[in-house]
Amino acid sequence: MARYVPDIHTKRWVVIAPKRLGRPDQHKEQDEKKCPFCVGNEHMTPPETYRAGNGKDNEQGWEVRVVPNLYSITDTHEVIIHSTDHLKDIEELGIEQNIKILTAFKDRFNYYRKSGQVLIFTNHGKTTGASQIHPHSQLVVIPHQIKLDTLELEPKNNLILENVYFSIFCPEFSQWPYEVWIAPERKNCFFGDITNAEIQELAINLKLILNKLKTIFLKPNAKNGALVPEFAYNLYIYPLENWYLRIIPRLMIRAGFELGTGISLNIVDPSDASEEIKSLIL
Repeated sequence: MARYVPDIHTKRWVVIAPKRLGRPDQHKEQDEKKCPFCVGNEHMTPPETYRAGNGKDNEQGWEVRVVPNLYSITDTHEVIIHSTDHLKDIEELGIEQNIKILTAFKDRFNYYRKSGQVLIFTNHGKTTGASQIHPHSQLVVIPHQIKLDTLELEPKNNLILENVYFSIFCPEFSQWPYEVWIAPERKNCFFGDITNAEIQELAINLKLILNKLKTIFLKPNAKNGALVPEFAYNLYIYPLENWYLRIIPRLMIRAGFELGTGISLNIVDPSDASEEIKSLIL
């Protein structure tokens, strides 16, 4: 079982999770025949807990598949496999597939929402903590009594785009270069309350923004200073009321200053970031 240890002075928590030690590094091996998340290898994972698509449980025919994580952080930890494609992720998949992914997020969030605080997150790229190449997200359930040290919804400054159900912006408090938040117009709700119409618009927004960030990151410019060899990002969905989706492109590696002070260093002004992303959309 996961062990939660509090810091008596800061009230922050540490999770002791020895199971994480054995995680494989599939970035050294791209053979789909050995990938546990690829079609035909369903026997290489624990029995699935959810699937979108056809076929029998733990057999081929799925379009999105959810299985328990063998290297769990918390006592409930699942892997949400985005598609049958070994390499394409949200920014490259079609809107319909992304709708299925977000629907799986919603369904699994609601399945566990009474059990604890449900955090859904994605690590895309080796520098973000991903150990498997095959695109996937993860879901963890954290006990209600653990106070999460995560940001509440920020004011919608540096607006990039507004549509029917969502606003897309770069918060003034952005801790990372080109950080983008997607926040619903509807207030006082959890992610699990999202409607089908909102899921469709979120799928379009998410693909759009990730593609524009990829365009920025894969070309030399004055702000990057050099060609970024791999487009990498983390994203997560805020697990509590007044939810948002936060995208953190990984241009920087946190170093001694940030670790020693707790102060984030951002080399790109959020207002400049929003204007650059907006210009690509327009």
